[in-house]
Amino acid sequence: MLGVLFAVLTLAPAAFGCGVPAYPPLVSRVVGGEDARPYSWPWQASLQYRSNGKWYHTCGGTLIATNWVLTAAHCISSFMTYRVFLGKYNLAVEEKGSIALSPEKIIVNENWNPEDVANGYDIALIKLSEHVTLSDQIELACLPPAQSILPSNTACYVTGWGRLQTNGPLPDDLQQGLLLVVDYATCSEPSWWGDIVKPTMVCAGGDGITSSCNGDSGGPLNCQGADGRWEVHGIVSFGSSLGCNYFQKPSVFTRVSAYNSWIEQVMATN
Repeated sequence: MLGVLFAVLTLAPAAFGCGVPAYPPLVSRVVGGEDARPYSWPWQASLQYRSNGKWYHTCGGTLIATNWVLTAAHCISSFMTYRVFLGKYNLAVEEKGSIALSPEKIIVNENWNPEDVANGYDIALIKLSEHVTLSDQIELACLPPAQSILPSNTACYVTGWGRLQTNGPLPDDLQQGLLLVVDYATCSEPSWWGDIVKPTMVCAGGDGITSSCNGDSGGPLNCQGADGRWEVHGIVSFGSSLGCNYFQKPSVFTRVSAYNSWIEQVMATN
Protein backbone atom coordinates (compact mmCIF):
# COMPACT_ATOMS: atom_id res chain seq x y z
CA MET A 1 0.00 0.00 0.00
CA LEU A 2 2.80 2.42 0.84
CA GLY A 3 4.40 1.82 -2.53
CA VAL A 4 1.13 2.66 -4.27
CA LEU A 5 0.63 5.75 -2.13
CA PHE A 6 4.12 6.97 -2.87
CA ALA A 7 3.57 6.48 -6.59
CA VAL A 8 0.46 8.67 -6.36
CA LEU A 9 2.40 11.27 -4.39
CA THR A 10 5.19 11.46 -6.91
CA LEU A 11 2.70 11.91 -9.72
CA ALA A 12 0.66 14.66 -8.10
CA PRO A 13 2.07 15.76 -4.78
CA ALA A 14 -0.12 18.83 -4.47
CA ALA A 15 -3.36 16.96 -5.09
CA PHE A 16 -2.97 13.82 -2.99
CA GLY A 17 -1.39 12.51 0.13
CA CYS A 18 -0.04 14.56 2.98
CA GLY A 19 2.92 16.67 3.91
CA VAL A 20 3.79 17.93 0.42
CA PRO A 21 3.01 21.67 0.08
CA ALA A 22 2.25 23.08 -3.35
CA TYR A 23 4.38 26.06 -2.24
CA PRO A 24 7.36 24.49 -0.45
CA PRO A 25 8.44 26.39 2.65
CA LEU A 26 11.61 28.44 2.49
CA VAL A 27 13.51 26.54 5.13
CA SER A 28 16.36 28.89 5.83
CA ARG A 29 18.63 28.69 8.84
CA VAL A 30 17.56 32.07 10.13
CA VAL A 31 17.89 32.26 13.90
CA GLY A 32 14.75 33.71 15.42
CA GLY A 33 11.33 33.62 13.84
CA GLU A 34 10.61 34.92 10.36
CA ASP A 35 7.66 35.41 8.05
CA ALA A 36 6.76 32.12 6.40
CA ARG A 37 6.34 31.89 2.65
CA PRO A 38 2.58 32.37 2.05
CA TYR A 39 0.65 29.07 2.16
CA SER A 40 3.81 27.00 2.56
CA TRP A 41 2.43 25.32 5.71
CA PRO A 42 -0.99 24.57 4.21
CA TRP A 43 -2.13 22.38 7.14
CA GLN A 44 -1.71 25.22 9.64
CA ALA A 45 -5.01 26.20 11.23
CA SER A 46 -5.98 29.25 13.29
CA LEU A 47 -8.30 28.37 16.15
CA GLN A 48 -10.39 31.42 16.93
CA TYR A 49 -12.92 32.29 19.61
CA ARG A 50 -15.86 34.68 19.49
CA SER A 51 -16.10 37.64 21.83
CA ASN A 52 -18.42 40.64 21.51
CA GLY A 53 -19.28 39.74 17.95
CA LYS A 54 -15.65 39.48 16.79
CA TRP A 55 -13.32 36.55 16.20
CA TYR A 56 -9.88 36.38 17.82
CA HIS A 57 -6.99 34.02 17.18
CA THR A 58 -6.19 31.98 20.28
CA CYS A 59 -4.27 28.88 19.19
CA GLY A 60 -2.86 26.99 16.27
CA GLY A 61 -3.89 23.61 14.92
CA THR A 62 -2.96 21.09 12.25
CA LEU A 63 -5.24 19.65 9.56
CA ILE A 64 -4.64 15.88 9.58
CA ALA A 65 -7.78 14.73 7.73
CA THR A 66 -10.28 16.62 5.60
CA ASN A 67 -12.54 17.07 8.63
CA TRP A 68 -10.15 16.75 11.60
CA VAL A 69 -7.81 19.28 13.18
CA LEU A 70 -5.24 18.40 15.84
CA THR A 71 -4.61 20.92 18.61
CA ALA A 72 -3.70 21.16 22.31
CA ALA A 73 -6.15 20.31 25.08
CA HIS A 74 -5.21 23.48 26.96
CA CYS A 75 -6.55 25.53 24.03
CA ILE A 76 -10.07 24.27 24.61
CA SER A 77 -12.60 25.78 27.01
CA SER A 78 -16.20 24.62 27.30
CA PHE A 79 -17.24 28.27 27.76
CA MET A 80 -15.96 29.42 24.36
CA THR A 81 -17.45 29.41 20.88
CA TYR A 82 -14.81 28.44 18.33
CA ARG A 83 -14.18 28.39 14.63
CA VAL A 84 -11.28 26.91 12.66
CA PHE A 85 -9.74 29.02 9.89
CA LEU A 86 -7.85 27.15 7.16
CA GLY A 87 -5.93 28.37 4.14
CA LYS A 88 -4.80 31.50 5.97
CA TYR A 89 -1.51 33.40 5.81
CA ASN A 90 -2.39 36.93 6.93
CA LEU A 91 -5.05 36.93 9.65
CA ALA A 92 -5.84 40.63 9.17
CA VAL A 93 -7.05 40.48 5.56
CA GLU A 94 -9.59 38.53 3.52
CA GLU A 95 -7.84 35.82 1.55
CA LYS A 96 -9.34 34.02 -1.41
CA GLY A 97 -9.34 30.26 -0.91
CA SER A 98 -9.43 30.39 2.89
CA ILE A 99 -12.35 28.93 4.81
CA ALA A 100 -13.72 29.25 8.34
CA LEU A 101 -15.57 26.24 9.73
CA SER A 102 -17.35 25.64 13.01
CA PRO A 103 -16.49 22.51 14.98
CA GLU A 104 -19.03 19.69 14.94
CA LYS A 105 -17.44 18.34 18.12
CA ILE A 106 -14.25 18.73 20.12
CA ILE A 107 -12.68 15.73 21.85
CA VAL A 108 -10.11 16.44 24.56
CA ASN A 109 -7.92 13.55 25.72
CA GLU A 110 -9.68 11.94 28.70
CA ASN A 111 -6.48 12.00 30.80
CA TRP A 112 -5.88 15.73 30.37
CA ASN A 113 -5.85 17.69 33.62
CA PRO A 114 -5.85 21.49 33.21
CA GLU A 115 -4.44 21.82 36.72
CA ASP A 116 -1.38 19.73 35.78
CA VAL A 117 0.02 20.55 32.33
CA ALA A 118 3.24 18.68 33.15
CA ASN A 119 1.28 15.44 33.43
CA GLY A 120 0.95 15.41 29.63
CA TYR A 121 -2.02 14.37 27.51
CA ASP A 122 -2.19 17.94 26.14
CA ILE A 123 -3.93 16.89 22.96
CA ALA A 124 -7.38 17.44 21.45
CA LEU A 125 -9.12 16.75 18.16
CA ILE A 126 -11.62 19.06 16.50
CA LYS A 127 -14.11 17.47 14.13
CA LEU A 128 -15.13 20.04 11.54
CA SER A 129 -18.76 20.57 10.56
CA GLU A 130 -17.91 19.59 6.99
CA HIS A 131 -15.08 18.13 4.94
CA VAL A 132 -12.78 20.74 3.45
CA THR A 133 -11.76 20.60 -0.18
CA LEU A 134 -8.00 20.29 -0.38
CA SER A 135 -6.22 22.89 -2.52
CA ASP A 136 -2.82 24.50 -2.97
CA GLN A 137 -3.66 26.51 0.17
CA ILE A 138 -5.23 23.75 2.26
CA GLU A 139 -3.44 20.41 2.57
CA LEU A 140 -2.95 17.68 5.15
CA ALA A 141 0.08 17.16 7.34
CA CYS A 142 1.32 13.60 7.77
CA LEU A 143 1.27 11.92 11.15
CA PRO A 144 4.65 10.50 12.19
CA PRO A 145 5.09 6.74 12.55
CA ALA A 146 3.75 5.54 15.91
CA GLN A 147 6.29 5.77 18.76
CA SER A 148 8.95 7.34 16.51
CA ILE A 149 11.48 9.43 18.42
CA LEU A 150 13.39 12.23 16.73
CA PRO A 151 17.16 12.21 17.26
CA SER A 152 18.78 15.14 19.06
CA ASN A 153 19.43 18.16 16.83
CA THR A 154 16.81 17.20 14.25
CA ALA A 155 15.87 20.48 12.54
CA CYS A 156 12.14 21.17 12.77
CA TYR A 157 9.97 24.25 12.29
CA VAL A 158 7.40 25.60 14.69
CA THR A 159 4.74 27.67 12.91
CA GLY A 160 2.04 29.96 14.17
CA TRP A 161 0.66 33.42 14.79
CA GLY A 162 1.94 33.60 18.36
CA ARG A 163 3.64 36.59 19.94
CA LEU A 164 6.89 37.68 18.31
CA GLN A 165 8.59 37.78 21.72
CA THR A 166 7.66 37.66 25.41
CA ASN A 167 4.71 40.07 25.89
CA GLY A 168 5.35 41.24 22.33
CA PRO A 169 2.90 41.97 19.52
CA LEU A 170 0.90 39.36 17.65
CA PRO A 171 1.86 39.15 13.97
CA ASP A 172 -0.63 39.20 11.10
CA ASP A 173 1.54 36.97 8.90
CA LEU A 174 2.24 33.34 9.73
CA GLN A 175 5.65 32.92 11.37
CA GLN A 176 8.08 30.01 11.24
CA GLY A 177 10.99 29.32 13.54
CA LEU A 178 13.78 26.78 13.22
CA LEU A 179 14.08 24.67 16.38
CA LEU A 180 16.53 21.84 17.01
CA VAL A 181 15.19 18.83 18.89
CA VAL A 182 16.63 18.27 22.38
CA ASP A 183 16.54 14.58 23.33
CA TYR A 184 14.61 13.49 26.40
CA ALA A 185 17.75 12.53 28.34
CA THR A 186 19.05 16.11 28.04
CA CYS A 187 15.72 17.88 28.41
CA SER A 188 14.91 16.02 31.62
CA GLU A 189 18.21 17.01 33.28
CA PRO A 190 17.71 19.17 36.41
CA SER A 191 19.27 22.26 34.79
CA TRP A 192 16.84 21.94 31.85
CA TRP A 193 13.21 20.94 32.51
CA GLY A 194 13.88 18.18 35.04
CA ASP A 195 10.97 15.86 35.82
CA ILE A 196 8.45 18.37 34.48
CA VAL A 197 9.07 16.96 31.01
CA LYS A 198 7.78 13.44 30.24
CA PRO A 199 8.78 10.84 27.62
CA THR A 200 5.45 11.58 25.86
CA MET A 201 6.73 15.07 25.07
CA VAL A 202 9.24 16.54 22.61
CA CYS A 203 11.60 19.36 23.53
CA ALA A 204 12.96 21.65 20.83
CA GLY A 205 14.93 24.89 21.04
CA GLY A 206 16.35 26.17 24.29
CA ASP A 207 19.07 28.24 22.64
CA GLY A 208 17.66 31.41 24.20
CA ILE A 209 16.87 32.86 20.76
CA THR A 210 14.03 31.04 19.01
CA SER A 211 10.98 29.48 20.62
CA SER A 212 7.26 29.16 20.45
CA CYS A 213 5.33 31.81 22.38
CA ASN A 214 1.80 32.66 23.54
CA GLY A 215 -0.63 32.10 20.68
CA ASP A 216 1.45 29.34 19.07
CA SER A 217 -0.14 26.79 21.42
CA GLY A 218 -1.80 23.85 19.70
CA GLY A 219 0.14 24.42 16.49
CA PRO A 220 2.54 22.00 14.82
CA LEU A 221 6.19 21.16 15.17
CA ASN A 222 6.87 20.36 11.51
CA CYS A 223 9.68 17.90 10.81
CA GLN A 224 10.60 16.52 7.39
CA GLY A 225 10.62 12.74 7.01
CA ALA A 226 13.23 10.79 5.05
CA ASP A 227 10.84 10.74 2.07
CA GLY A 228 10.64 14.55 2.06
CA ARG A 229 7.10 14.75 3.41
CA TRP A 230 6.37 16.98 6.40
CA GLU A 231 5.13 15.28 9.55
CA VAL A 232 3.59 16.90 12.62
CA HIS A 233 5.80 15.52 15.39
CA GLY A 234 4.67 17.92 18.10
CA ILE A 235 1.79 20.06 19.36
CA VAL A 236 2.91 23.27 21.10
CA SER A 237 2.17 22.63 24.77
CA PHE A 238 4.15 24.85 27.15
CA GLY A 239 7.24 26.98 27.66
CA SER A 240 8.96 28.74 30.50
CA SER A 241 7.09 31.20 32.70
CA LEU A 242 10.37 33.16 32.70
CA GLY A 243 9.86 34.08 29.04
CA CYS A 244 9.50 32.60 25.58
CA ASN A 245 13.16 32.32 24.60
CA TYR A 246 14.74 31.23 27.86
CA PHE A 247 18.11 29.46 27.74
CA GLN A 248 17.87 25.70 28.47
CA LYS A 249 14.09 25.94 28.69
CA PRO A 250 13.17 24.67 25.24
CA SER A 251 9.64 24.75 23.92
CA VAL A 252 7.80 21.61 25.03
CA PHE A 253 5.46 19.81 22.65
CA THR A 254 3.03 16.94 23.03
CA ARG A 255 4.76 14.11 21.15
CA VAL A 256 2.23 13.14 18.47
CA SER A 257 3.81 9.71 17.87
CA ALA A 258 2.83 8.75 21.44
CA TYR A 259 -0.85 9.28 20.56
CA ASN A 260 -1.29 7.71 17.10
CA SER A 261 -3.65 5.02 18.42
CA TRP A 262 -5.70 7.57 20.39
CA ILE A 263 -5.98 9.80 17.29
CA GLU A 264 -7.02 6.87 15.10
CA GLN A 265 -9.56 5.64 17.66
CA VAL A 266 -11.18 9.07 18.10
CA MET A 267 -11.42 9.62 14.35
CA ALA A 268 -12.87 6.13 13.81
CA THR A 269 -15.51 6.38 16.55
CA ASN A 270 -16.66 9.97 15.96
